[in-house]
Amino acid sequence: MMSGFDKAQAETIVSALSSLSNVSLDTIYKEMVTQAQQEVTVQQLMAHLDSIRKDMVILEKSEFANLRAENEKMKIELDQVKQQLINETSRIRADNKLDINLERSRVTDMFTDQEKKLMEATTEFTKKDNQTKSVISETSNKIDTEIASLKTLMESNKLETIRYLAASVFTCLAIALGFYRFWK
Repeated sequence: MMSGFDKAQAETIVSALSSLSNVSLDTIYKEMVTQAQQEVTVQQLMAHLDSIRKDMVILEKSEFANLRAENEKMKIELDQVKQQLINETSRIRADNKLDINLERSRVTDMFTDQEKKLMEATTEFTKKDNQTKSVISETSNKIDTEIASLKTLMESNKLETIRYLAASVFTCLAIALGFYRFWK
């Protein structure tokens, strides 16, 4: 037994394969270009690329000029800000120096006033101290005088008391002697 295709089937298969090959080749040929068409297309692409390159150079130069102008503008603005900062710093420094000098002057004046008040208080204290010492000295002298006077008075009273006692004793003795003589 033979297995395979009969002649009609084989011809049909070969015809179908041939048609399929032709259709595939036609499709390939349609999509393929000739060398002349390819060269034209390459030339068109090259011209288009040159045009794009020129546009890029022009755009690059234009952008560079714009960037340079923008950079110069920013540089000018930066210099202005820098100058403003310098001016503001100088103004603040001058204000601070003025404030410091005013405060120093105020503190110096305050210190001078305090020193003057201290000197006045010291003088007043010394004056009062001298007055107090003088009063104490006077009082001490008065006390010493009074004590001396009291001592003198006490000595005088002591002598008077001794005289009185002596007189009393002598009187008693005289009376006793008188009684003794009288009783004897």
